[in-house]
Amino acid sequence: MSTNPPKIKLSFAGNERLQKIKDAFHEKYGETPFFYAYAPGRVNLIGEHIDYCGYAVLPMAIEQNILAAVSLNDSQTIQLANIDPKYRGFSTSAKSVSIDKENPQWHYYFLCGVKGIQEHLSLASLTGMCCLVDGSIPASSGLSSSSALVCCAGLVTMEANQKSLSKVTLAETCAKCERYIGTEGGGMDQSISFLAEEGTAKLIEFNPLRATDVQLPHGAVFVIANCCVEMNKAASSHFNMRVVECRIATKMLAKAQGLEWHRLQKLGELQAELKVSLEKMMELVDDALHPEPYTREEICKTLGISTEQLCENILSTNTQHATHFKLYQRAKHVYGEAARVLQFKAVCDSAPLNAVAQLGELMNQSHASCRDLYECSCTELDQLVHICLQAGAVGSRLTGAGWGGCTVSMVPSGKIDSFLQTVRERYYAPDLRRADLEKQSLFVTRPGGGAAIFTEE
Repeated sequence: MSTNPPKIKLSFAGNERLQKIKDAFHEKYGETPFFYAYAPGRVNLIGEHIDYCGYAVLPMAIEQNILAAVSLNDSQTIQLANIDPKYRGFSTSAKSVSIDKENPQWHYYFLCGVKGIQEHLSLASLTGMCCLVDGSIPASSGLSSSSALVCCAGLVTMEANQKSLSKVTLAETCAKCERYIGTEGGGMDQSISFLAEEGTAKLIEFNPLRATDVQLPHGAVFVIANCCVEMNKAASSHFNMRVVECRIATKMLAKAQGLEWHRLQKLGELQAELKVSLEKMMELVDDALHPEPYTREEICKTLGISTEQLCENILSTNTQHATHFKLYQRAKHVYGEAARVLQFKAVCDSAPLNAVAQLGELMNQSHASCRDLYECSCTELDQLVHICLQAGAVGSRLTGAGWGGCTVSMVPSGKIDSFLQTVRERYYAPDLRRADLEKQSLFVTRPGGGAAIFTEE
């Protein structure tokens, strides 16, 4: 795997999408793009809501991506436009890029990537540029459209300012800078967008960031199905609430073990500190935490802190209103899901005869945990998972943040046609809105490559 994102010369002949963005760019700005950049979306096969707890995840990049056409100038401004007219254009000074986290519009995600690279490289001012963006990832679907936009913008900013950064540095920088918009994610989305390689899924590990090939078994394919409920994680507190609950659970468990809890932020850090297995961590959760929700008062009393300290040092900006916290359930999910990721990779590595069935069962267990312990599913996702299993999938689960978005299902290759037909008939056809969205909502996916810069031949 090369260290830096590839730079490729491409022929636009016969490629409708590339020709479309080139023509639209010329119509918008009156010139030809200097270069193009793209960053793929991803589907997480297993390992939901555990990257921000410090645990490994197992995603793969998908064909759908964010594509940007770019020209450079001396205007000291950044002009943004989107091929989709529902996303309004935006212009800002290249000297001072500011992001309004209270208003998570599409262009602020782009500016997260711009600002992150600017700060990482300590650039006082940026090269002026005109950008036109085209996205083929369904928005708010759990396939990482927002993170792919941040990654694409980071790559564009690096190239526009004639700098060179490794894929790992770009991934780490883009993971940090997405927090400008208020999302406290863990880095999976940005890592796979840059580190993906065609034909293989990846085990992504953190601290330090590294990616290991995972060869998926023959005889089955993965199918993505969108439940057509949109979830913008920056526009709600659902996502950050889970981050906060895991943070508090870490501190409460550390306190119960007599550790210095102030410095521990993640459930993974706690396990590393205790030097015990994931199974032992599950036992500790059973022993130290109760299933009933914790109140602010109980948390503060146990940790010996004031309500003000809880709000200032532990809660996030958009969870200040929270009064009850399900610590037991969140910690049980995280440690159980971390174990399932390692089991999934072990099955892929050993390739037993019943590998497909084993992986499918792990996916089913993951969905049950997301639904019951982490409570990040929704009625439509549960319905779609049920239909996918009845249609012939050996495993099906929500993927992405949840509360809407997509499922990913593992389907034996010989059943793919009947599977797609059944899901169409039972989930999409009965609902007019879903039927209209079906073509971009139900598709077979294969491991794709990572972010790249290219020019026309």
